Amino acid sequence: MIVDLDLDREELRETSVSTGVPFLDHMVETLAYYAGWGLRAAVEEVKRVDDHHVAEDLALALGEAVARAVASGGYRVARFGYAVVPMDEALVLVAVDYSGRPGAWVELPLRREAIGGLATENIPHFLQSLAAAAGMTLHVVTLRGGNDHHVAEAAFKALGMALRQALSPSSGVVSTKGAILPPRS
Repeated sequence: MIVDLDLDREELRETSVSTGVPFLDHMVETLAYYAGWGLRAAVEEVKRVDDHHVAEDLALALGEAVARAVASGGYRVARFGYAVVPMDEALVLVAVDYSGRPGAWVELPLRREAIGGLATENIPHFLQSLAAAAGMTLHVVTLRGGNDHHVAEAAFKALGMALRQALSPSSGVVSTKGAILPPRS
């Protein structure tokens, strides 16, 4: 597995994801684009069982890369971010608290079994794994939607926008306690 991440696209300008699962590639590239990240990710499994491990492993590696990039960047983050994204009939809200307290509450009522080689049950699992590894609280709520592709894509776009906001530099610690927990390892 390879994950190269640049949170502000200063060094790594390209975005490419190669997992062998076309819809997963599309969603993670979408996330990176709207977050303003440079990202190169490639997943090659020695023994491919199904898309579950590919999605989970990529989410965990990406979450860890986010946590490392924030920690090594030496800057404080704005902490909170949110976005509401429409995509045709779909409308999805995402809110992020980059606080070191991992948790994910994901409401994506997807009806299809799979989209582009990705089982729809692995979409919430990807988001939950990403939140756990990055050390963030994540809420994803579908406000409206009938087309599963649109709902999922609106969720990843909104997540990217919310992360761009939450991880933007801040002049001070955004906490009344004066500290934000580092992500748990």
